[in-house]
Amino acid sequence: MTDVPTVHTTALRHLRRLHTGKVRDIYEIDATHMLIVTTDRLSAFDVVLPDPIPHKGRVLTEISNFWFARTTHIVPNQSSTLGLDALPLDADERALLVGRAMVVKRLQALPLEAVVRGYLIGSGWKDYQASGEVCGIRLPQGLRQAERLPEPLFTPASKAPVGEHDENISYAVAERTVGVELAAKVRDTALALYRYAAAHALARGIIIADTKFEFGIDAAGTLTLIDEVLTPDSSRFWPVDTYRVGSSPPSFDKQFVRDYLETLDWNKKAPGPKLPREIVVRTSEKYLEALARLTGPATPA
Repeated sequence: MTDVPTVHTTALRHLRRLHTGKVRDIYEIDATHMLIVTTDRLSAFDVVLPDPIPHKGRVLTEISNFWFARTTHIVPNQSSTLGLDALPLDADERALLVGRAMVVKRLQALPLEAVVRGYLIGSGWKDYQASGEVCGIRLPQGLRQAERLPEPLFTPASKAPVGEHDENISYAVAERTVGVELAAKVRDTALALYRYAAAHALARGIIIADTKFEFGIDAAGTLTLIDEVLTPDSSRFWPVDTYRVGSSPPSFDKQFVRDYLETLDWNKKAPGPKLPREIVVRTSEKYLEALARLTGPATPA
């Protein structure tokens, strides 16, 4: 498993790098297009870890493309008709990018993350225990950990630079950040995407507990879905068959790595610790299983 080629960093010779994210390297193509390369890097607690996860970049790219193709009835997305063949790449670079690169439209990214929570888990569960609220939204009393919420919640967050933590913000702050009309459009679109995807995933044995979307706008001001979509990195996926209310379910996402890191004497600051081979292998298997389930046929009821 760990003997397959992995990509931790890229340095394309003939394209200008625009940005290096936690997982993605972004290059300029022209005034209207850019190249997004999804590496095998893994971040946890907003720290990029030194060990790449085999297959991860290709899995994230394939899952995102799967959702992009199936959600155009809800919102336009960043996908472009321009292919890799049109780019000035050397042969070794083309081989490196196969399955992990997307040519996308260049858009103005909105400065917030559109988080949707369908279940009471993570920071939302901690908020609820302390205040009976999640990101300022009052919830019924008596809810338990991992319980399905009465309705999915839109809880926006600010976008943090690499190495820093995203912070939850109120809806009022989101309105001040992008404007009242656009904030409402982002909220309604994110909730529609979540409901559509959650139903699709549930029929394939996966609960999407929560997820985050990113949006941009084009020159005409049209809201557009960007970045990655409904992947194990941007979402919390739980297998239906092991889900139990009252405890944190095992997941397909990188929570598996977070759980391991919690056992270490590490301050959750860079540099991140190396991962044992068995953790790398099992994490890779989780990503591959998520891809197979999400893009495969529905499971019998």
